[in-house]
Amino acid sequence: MTAQLIDGNALSRQLRAQVAQRAAALKARGITPGLAVILVGDNPASQVYVRNKVKACADSGLHSVLEKYDAGFSEAELLARVQTLNADPRIHGILVQLPLPAHIDAQKVIEAISPAKDVDGFHIASAGALMTGLPGFKPCTPYGCMKMLESIGYPLRGKHAVVIGRSNIVGKPMALMLLAQDATVTICHSATQNLKAHTLQADVIVAAVGKRKVLTADMVKPGAVVIDVGMNRDEAGKLCGDVDFAGVREVAGWITPVPGGVGPMTITMLLVNTLEAAERAAGVAEQNSAH
Repeated sequence: MTAQLIDGNALSRQLRAQVAQRAAALKARGITPGLAVILVGDNPASQVYVRNKVKACADSGLHSVLEKYDAGFSEAELLARVQTLNADPRIHGILVQLPLPAHIDAQKVIEAISPAKDVDGFHIASAGALMTGLPGFKPCTPYGCMKMLESIGYPLRGKHAVVIGRSNIVGKPMALMLLAQDATVTICHSATQNLKAHTLQADVIVAAVGKRKVLTADMVKPGAVVIDVGMNRDEAGKLCGDVDFAGVREVAGWITPVPGGVGPMTITMLLVNTLEAAERAAGVAEQNSAH
C-alpha cells in the first residue's frame, strides 16, 4: 500500500484564498490587517523565512512591515521597538524572527510582545490559553498540522497519537491540540527508551525533532497517518524531513512530503493568526472565527 499524500501547498492555497476574502471584508471597513516582522542579524535561513512571510502577506492582501537590524542591535533597542509596535493600531501581529543573536534574551523579547499581537503563539499567555482551552493564538506549525489532519477528514477522537519532540514551538503545543480533539497522546523525545515500541502503537505520528530518518518504515503501523515537521538536508544537500519518506510511504495510510507539506502550512497559519488578530481588534472575530 502506498500512502496518500497530504499536499500542504494545495491546502495552503485554499486557506490563503479564504484569508484574502476575509482581509478584503476588513478592508471594506477601512482596516488592513498588518504584520510587523523583525529580523536581527544575518542568519541566511532566517532571511529566506522572513522573505517568504512578507511575500505571503502581500499575496493575501495583508500589509506587512519588515524591520531589519544588524547583529549588534541591542536587547534594549529591540524591546523598545516591540513596545512601539504594540502601541501601533495599524499593526495587528508582531513576529520577531528566531534565532536572535546570543546577547539578546529571546524569551524576554517574546514576553514583551502584546498577547493580542502574538501571532507566533509563543507568548506565555498564548501557551496558557492553549493549555487551559481558552481562546488565544496557536503556534503556527502545530496549528498547520491540525489543519492537515482536518483536511483529510481524520477523526482524532479515541485515536492514539505519538508526538516525537517536546519543543515549546512544536512538540508540546502539538500534543495539547491533539488532546483537545480527544486523542490519546504520547510524547516521545531524546530520552525515550525504545521509541519504536511507542510509534508502532500510533494511529497518528508527528515527527518534530530535526533529525533525519528518526522514523523508519519498521516503526510505523500499517495505515497510520504520518506528519513530518522536520527540515533537514540529506547527503546530496536536498531538503528532507525527519521521516524516511521512501520507506514509510509504503506502510502509512497518509503522509506529508518534505518539501511541500508542513512548511507552507506554517506560513499560512501565520496569515490566519494575523487576520484573526485584526478581526478581534475590529470586534468582528466573534462571528467569524475559523476554529
